[in-house]
Amino acid sequence: MAAVTALYDACVLYPAPLRDFLLRLALTGLFRARWTDDIHDEWIRNVLKDRPALTRRQLERTRRLMNLHVRDCLVTGYQRLIGTLALPDPDDRHVLAAAIHSKSSVILTYNLADFPPPYLASFGLTARHPDDFILHWLDTAPALVCSAARQQRLSLKNPPKTVDEFLDILACQRLPRTLARLHTHRDLL
Repeated sequence: MAAVTALYDACVLYPAPLRDFLLRLALTGLFRARWTDDIHDEWIRNVLKDRPALTRRQLERTRRLMNLHVRDCLVTGYQRLIGTLALPDPDDRHVLAAAIHSKSSVILTYNLADFPPPYLASFGLTARHPDDFILHWLDTAPALVCSAARQQRLSLKNPPKTVDEFLDILACQRLPRTLARLHTHRDLL
């Protein structure tokens, strides 16, 4: 079993290309990915607000598939901890509570300022930006990360994507260092 457990915050599940990449990375076995129904509800609510052409039914299907394919991903029983926690944004306490309860080592989020390092350290946690997190795995296991990226690229069939087109999609995900490194592994994508 993977030694690293990463709790995915809603903000990294909102953009579909990043969500897809992070799910494929979780399936490599490099780390364990975790989330909650509250986290699902948050990213789904935000997608529906910003993308009215999508339906709740479509996004609920995505939720079910995520929960089905990533083993032991859904964290439950963390709610009792929420009221005991203090964060700059009280709305993020459920994320920290789930991370603590699931014995995660990392909260994967774009919102690093919402998770103060000294406070997280008291729970044995760190918050990591997706760019840093993916780059770490690219350094550790480049073939597995590139394989996940290749699988994602090949799954995009309407229309199919070239390596350059796929990298352009990832360029919109705020992953500049990951993108630069993936460019050096183009032949594996």
